Amino acid sequence: MATTFDLEDVKRRMQGAINAFKHDLGSLRTGRAAPSLLDPIQVDAYGSMLPITQVATVSVPEPRLLSVQVWDRGMVNAVEKAIRESDLGLNPQTEGQVIRLRIPEMNEQRRKEMVKVAHKYAEEARVAIRHVRRDGLDLLKKLEKDGTVGEDDAKRQSEQVQKATDHFVAEVETHLTSKEKEIMQV
Repeated sequence: MATTFDLEDVKRRMQGAINAFKHDLGSLRTGRAAPSLLDPIQVDAYGSMLPITQVATVSVPEPRLLSVQVWDRGMVNAVEKAIRESDLGLNPQTEGQVIRLRIPEMNEQRRKEMVKVAHKYAEEARVAIRHVRRDGLDLLKKLEKDGTVGEDDAKRQSEQVQKATDHFVAEVETHLTSKEKEIMQV
């Protein structure tokens, strides 16, 4: 365990939770095409499971269309199969080495399900931030007990940790609200 307290390290770890949350939100389907929509897809390629981005280029030629340019002609069927088997509800149309994916309109029920998933991701991010806060505060208590940090310094740094926690939790709420509006737009 560290022998000194570093507020910047605590903030860096909280920012990591925010970055993971933003990545999770990016993979949620909103009715618009986004390359990150295919990030969770793994393709059975060359005897191992690879992310789709390691066997193809994903682009957005139109707002409601994804284009997947497969690099190796022999991998087209494997990529198409991986897309079909993903639970994204997309129907691939293959033309040579290019797979086109039309993004269908989402109905109201599906939008509400996506919002629930977004809320679940937000709660996971808040929990991760609180775990970082707990770790930081535990370290401060230990250092205060050992006599390495004075009582006043420990109290001041504890308040800074709480301010950082409040800031990052508010950032989670901002991203969640934005994604919720994006999903519910008709």
